[in-house]
Amino acid sequence: MKKKIFSLLTVLVTTAVLIGCGQQDAELTEFQTNMDAFCTKVSEIDVSINSIDADAEDAVEQLLGKLDELEQLFQGFSALDFPEEFDYLEPIAAESGEYMKTAVASYHDAYSNDSYNEYTAEYARENYYRAYKRVKIILSFLHGETPEGVNFEEQ
Repeated sequence: MKKKIFSLLTVLVTTAVLIGCGQQDAELTEFQTNMDAFCTKVSEIDVSINSIDADAEDAVEQLLGKLDELEQLFQGFSALDFPEEFDYLEPIAAESGEYMKTAVASYHDAYSNDSYNEYTAEYARENYYRAYKRVKIILSFLHGETPEGVNFEEQ
């Protein structure tokens, strides 16, 4: 009788764990899919930005358009629902989205009125790098690595 109860409890616990893991696996799979899509799209936008002919008449408009796409992408990234074991990374993702939002707005300001403001562009560049730095930190943690000497104020 004890063996039957023990066997039944073992089966129930195993079933509960497997069901829980199945739900968690689905959540992790969806998250991984979203992260892969984010990284792929960032890479595509990066290639597009780097392929803009700086001498083209509409180069600034092309650049700002791609940066707008990048901002939207980062806003989606910052709104991602991280799996429970990675919840601690959500505030870093939110910061990344805010830095990219500031960067893109500053780039628009830097190129406004048919002129170029070097100081505003530098401010935009700093925010741009800070946004990417946070993504790199998140990716490090997701890969099981702990970045050493994380200082969010450095570029």
